[in-house]
Amino acid sequence: MNLAIPAWEIPTLAITGSKERFPVRRVFCMGLNYLDHKQEMGITGEVPAFMFTKAVNHVVPCEAGAITDIKYPSKTANYQWECELTAVIGKRGANIPAAHANEHIWGYAVGLDMTRRDLQLWAKSRELPWEIGKDVEQSGPVGEITPASQMGHPQSAPLWLKANGEYKQKSDINQMILPTPGIIAFLSGYYTLEPGDIIMTGTPAGIGPVHPGDVIEAGIGDLPVLKVRVVA
Repeated sequence: MNLAIPAWEIPTLAITGSKERFPVRRVFCMGLNYLDHKQEMGITGEVPAFMFTKAVNHVVPCEAGAITDIKYPSKTANYQWECELTAVIGKRGANIPAAHANEHIWGYAVGLDMTRRDLQLWAKSRELPWEIGKDVEQSGPVGEITPASQMGHPQSAPLWLKANGEYKQKSDINQMILPTPGIIAFLSGYYTLEPGDIIMTGTPAGIGPVHPGDVIEAGIGDLPVLKVRVVA
C-alpha cells in the first residue's frame, strides 16, 4: 500500500514479565464513577453512567521502575491528576452481559486521566462538549499491564496517588459506583469493544493541580506503580 504521508506508530504498553507489548486501539474513560469524587465536584443527585474518549496518541506508556516525563499542556492554569484502574480488552464483543465481562478483559494497569480542569469546567458551564479539557496531548499515562491470567479480576484493591511524596488520593476500587464488569456491559451496548481497547474506570476524590517539576506516583493493589514527572 502506498501512503501519501508516513504512517505513525500506534502506542504500545509494557506487559509485566514479558518482552511482548500490548497495542492500544482506543481509549474509553468513565466519568463520575466514585461518589466522593461527585461530591468534590459539587454534583448532587443521580447521574447516569457516561463516558468520554481520549485520542489514542495521547497514551503515554510508562515502564515500571522508571519516571516518565509528561508535558504541561498549553492554555490551562489548572492541570489536574486522576488515578484510575485501567482495564485492557483482549476479546471482541458487543452487548456483553456483566456476568461474562471478565472473559473480555486481558489485563489491568494503573492509568492517569490528566485533565485541563479549568477548560473542562468552562465548557461544562456553557453546556458545550468538554473534550478540550480531557482530550489533551500526553494526558493518558498508563503503567505496565498485568495479565488477568496472572492476577485474576480484582473487586477490591487500594488505590492511591502521591504528589511529590504526599498522599493526595486514597481509596479502594470497591468504591466504584459501576464496577468494572458493569462498565464493560454499559460500553459494549454502545460500541463493539475490540482487542486493544483500554478503559479508564473513573477516579475517587482527591484530585488536584500539578505544576512543572512535580512528580506523581500512582498505584492500585499489586499492579506496577506508575511514576510521571511534569515538565514545562
